[in-house]
Amino acid sequence: MAADPQQLTVDMIACAGHGICAELLPEWIQLDDWGFPIIRPGALPPQLRAQAKWAVSNCPTLALKLRKAAREESRVARAASPAAPRAPAGLPGRSPR
Repeated sequence: MAADPQQLTVDMIACAGHGICAELLPEWIQLDDWGFPIIRPGALPPQLRAQAKWAVSNCPTLALKLRKAAREESRVARAASPAAPRAPAGLPGRSPR
């Protein structure tokens, strides 16, 4: 049985832009002009999981996380669900200006 798909995420508030993650996992993480990580979207390939775990464990601010990837079925189900009803534009009995 194959392992569950995983994806990398970064807490941009906690990240200080050290860039260690991009040095340890350049196949999946690039840095922007200010040194903050840009992570490829989607599930991480199984052959990069060991490197990803190493990058996560070496993040000085613990901003990098390896999480279970969302399954395609759940994304499709969310996209197919009806939109939430919109709130009325104004107060009852008042016309909008």
